[in-house]
Amino acid sequence: MEPPIDRTTLEAALHMSGAPSSDFDLNPDFSGAVTGDLRAAGVLIPIMDHPKGPRLVLTKRSSALKHHPGQIAFPGGRVDPTDLDPIDAALRESEEEIGLPRQIVDVIGTLPTHETVTRFQIYPVLGWIKDDFVPIAEPGEVSEIFTVPMNHVLNVDNFNVQSRLWRGQKRSFFTVPYGPYYIWGATARILRGLADRVQL
Repeated sequence: MEPPIDRTTLEAALHMSGAPSSDFDLNPDFSGAVTGDLRAAGVLIPIMDHPKGPRLVLTKRSSALKHHPGQIAFPGGRVDPTDLDPIDAALRESEEEIGLPRQIVDVIGTLPTHETVTRFQIYPVLGWIKDDFVPIAEPGEVSEIFTVPMNHVLNVDNFNVQSRLWRGQKRSFFTVPYGPYYIWGATARILRGLADRVQL
């Protein structure tokens, strides 16, 4: 069994150089992407302490949503004109979606951006939750809030590559399942990028 990951290890990983990632990493010839300019979005990778090791907070999106219903995601969303930057957007959205007060989040760094086939440029922000936190799901948008051991999502052996048809074309993507939760797509790709830096 691997020793639990700690904040120091994560901070060191963020200082490593790395290139931006993309949904096209596994699909260089994919031509079914949405066209148009990239839209900026900030997502928070919220990490909370736990006696058995830090855990990652994730959401399951409501099945009633128009975009990405039922998918596992980081709290976050597009950068609004009133946001100072993607970090500000990630903290705002996290407070709205899971009731996480920004004042108890230590931003410990950012990862390289990730481009999605739906034309978002995602800015992943690592945040350490430094106080007790009781999640509150935003009605209509978040159906469930759950946690995953960081050791699980930072172990590259837990990742797989799978494929499905999207807009009539085969598209491959990373997955990192955990129990009943099917973590895939951009969420899994961003986590894989972090796992590659940590190398448990």
